[in-house]
Amino acid sequence: MAEPAALSNRRILKIAVPIVVANLSVPILGAVDTGVGGQMGAAAPIGAVGLGAIILASIYWIFGFLRMGTTGLVAQATGAGDLAESGAILTRGVMLGLAAGTVMVVGQAAITWAAFRIAPASAEVEALARDYLAIRIWGAPATIALYAINGWLIATERTRSVLGLQLWMNGLNIALDLWFVLGLGWGVQGVAVATLIAEVSALGLGLWLCRAAFAGAQWRDWPRVFDRVRLRRMWVVNSDIMLRTIALQAAMTGFLFVSAGFGDVTLAANQILWQFMLLIAYALDGFAFAAEALVGQAVGARSVVRMRQAGLRASRLALGVAIVMALGFWVAGPWVIDLMALDADVRAEARVYLPFVVALSVLGLGAYMLDGIFIGATGTREMRNTVVASVAIYGLALWAFVPAHGNIALWGAFILLNVLRGLLLWAYYPRLERRVAETL
Repeated sequence: MAEPAALSNRRILKIAVPIVVANLSVPILGAVDTGVGGQMGAAAPIGAVGLGAIILASIYWIFGFLRMGTTGLVAQATGAGDLAESGAILTRGVMLGLAAGTVMVVGQAAITWAAFRIAPASAEVEALARDYLAIRIWGAPATIALYAINGWLIATERTRSVLGLQLWMNGLNIALDLWFVLGLGWGVQGVAVATLIAEVSALGLGLWLCRAAFAGAQWRDWPRVFDRVRLRRMWVVNSDIMLRTIALQAAMTGFLFVSAGFGDVTLAANQILWQFMLLIAYALDGFAFAAEALVGQAVGARSVVRMRQAGLRASRLALGVAIVMALGFWVAGPWVIDLMALDADVRAEARVYLPFVVALSVLGLGAYMLDGIFIGATGTREMRNTVVASVAIYGLALWAFVPAHGNIALWGAFILLNVLRGLLLWAYYPRLERRVAETL
């Protein structure tokens, strides 16, 4: 087996930077979808596109386990020099994604019914949103399978391919949006068709980018692909991550729901600050993904030393970025708030709670980076347990303090959630190292 490449800052940045850029392209697509909807001359198309996209995004987000689980398992197989297993993992992941998406297509009537019971809308918006969902749902198999493809690419340090894939999908989507809606006048259906074509074409491009996994016969080594022991491991890893994801989604949704109870001004201020939070996530995700790949490879190579070095180096670089972001929010945050809101009350309210975002830029670092380390080492049971415990304490904090202290208690509870996630994973970390050492 060839000697592993040196673990340098440059190598980590080579993995992380394309992920950060790829993440930043996502809100651009959302802005174009909204802008194109606005050109239809009425409010209903904007609401329909937004509502339909949120419904699908909420479901797809749950399947994020497929990206994370694939990254951890493939990174370990790569570190162990087991190319056959790396290809088989990708096959399992793509097949699982296609199957899950097909179930969504078959069950689209139930999904639509449930979605509009949870988030009712006006008759016009709901009718347009139903048209949108009826088209976009056919892209579910491709979209979910892409999670596995992205996981394989990250694990093998091909993050420039991840960037290329994201730019292709979003770029094509934007171009078709403009053509179908503004050029051909297809309305909301045009937005949906544009996204569907972009998603399906991205699956084709993604499979081509993963062609190294298909170079031999390992990807169709069916006895290996359907090996009961390997399938069980994949199930355990992915189910743990899925439960963790659902718990986190509940916490984040709860934040926005509680915000809505404080009135329009506070809700608007929190929504603006939430966009800052997304920027933090986009930036730190790149370094967390680098940790996933490099820690996973170290675990596959049975090297505790390399595992620790990978986690520390990626975390140090992420800390530098987090500090820069915190300073940026502190200095430029008020100016950005003024750009995003014209209402003086909303501006003032957002400024009051801006220090919480500044603090979270650094205090949330542990949760992001340790998530990456534990995913790479497939310590998913610990991830599940710590998130469930943290979300439970977060819920208790909301119940105990929000009625008396309002929005300041909400932000304090959210900081507590992220700090607890990091601290609890840190407490588990020695056990993770011992587990790797025992395999030597």
